[in-house]
Amino acid sequence: MTSVAAYAASSANAPLERTTVERRAVGEFDVLIDIKFAGICHSDIHQARDGWGQGIFPMVPGHEIAGVVTETGSGVTKFAVGDRVGVGCMVDSCRECDNCKAGLEQYCVKGNTGTYNALDKNGDPTYGGYSTHIVVDENYTLRIPDGLSLDEAAPLLCAGITTYSPLKHWNAGPGKKVAVLGMGGLGHMGVKIAHALGAEVTVLSQSLRKQDDGLKLGADHYYATSDPKTFEELRGTFDIILSTVSAPLDFGAYLSLLKTDGALVNVGAPEEPISVNLFSLIGGRKSLSGSGIGGIQETQDMLDFCAEHGFGAEIELIGASEINEAYERVLNSDVRYRFVIDAATI
Repeated sequence: MTSVAAYAASSANAPLERTTVERRAVGEFDVLIDIKFAGICHSDIHQARDGWGQGIFPMVPGHEIAGVVTETGSGVTKFAVGDRVGVGCMVDSCRECDNCKAGLEQYCVKGNTGTYNALDKNGDPTYGGYSTHIVVDENYTLRIPDGLSLDEAAPLLCAGITTYSPLKHWNAGPGKKVAVLGMGGLGHMGVKIAHALGAEVTVLSQSLRKQDDGLKLGADHYYATSDPKTFEELRGTFDIILSTVSAPLDFGAYLSLLKTDGALVNVGAPEEPISVNLFSLIGGRKSLSGSGIGGIQETQDMLDFCAEHGFGAEIELIGASEINEAYERVLNSDVRYRFVIDAATI
């Protein structure tokens, strides 16, 4: 066991403060990662504030991790010291169920092991990326291509894969019309990826405040959802609507924007239950769906795809002392488009 510096919440709603946590010794198939950068995801705030149920405290959030391998276990074959690597939202799964065997570890039947706010197979709590170092099994570690800078790559480990996976699954590409609902940390990556896949991309946002950004990132069209005319003009338009927002919506209104056989896919996760009039699905054989991150191989494919197309996330680099302020700014939608912590400041 090794003590490393980290920022943790001692209890729900407590401010994050500098502390130390214990990392396990490097095992046979483990890599020790010197964390360089860690993204701040809205889900970090949900969990640190018990928004998704009771958390495990003290909690070190962070599942958008980019760094460099500094030690490898004796059985490691995939990585070497000096390799640029990333860690996303999970650090283990059962490896035996049908989903794990199919490369869908995110949907492990027994439940995957979260990078933080979870218990590992030994019953010990996992601690995330707001830290200087982390020990991870090589099979749940990703290679960051040379074409991506580590700071801009970090948010891809959640925001990137969370949007890439459903866009691929629902066949976004040439000839498809894709709407991205929300232009935040997830949404801006959805725009970039859908554009790179060849789809015609529309942003649906509360206002036109970020319109210039959206068009620069690859959107073909940009509409304000606060304008009732938007829903009249776009009725029956989209093959896919990717909802990245974490607030309850009028789902009937958004389902009306789908073509026949269209899908409204949720990757944002509101804390409150939603209600849906099923006639809004029946009339047009529409789907209301959800999607969670991606498997390990798909996450690697996403990193390679982003490097091939020459983009990472749009980031605002901060020091660790600014984490609590960053949380409030995320809640106020005051970030363009992902805060990333410089781990050297932890």
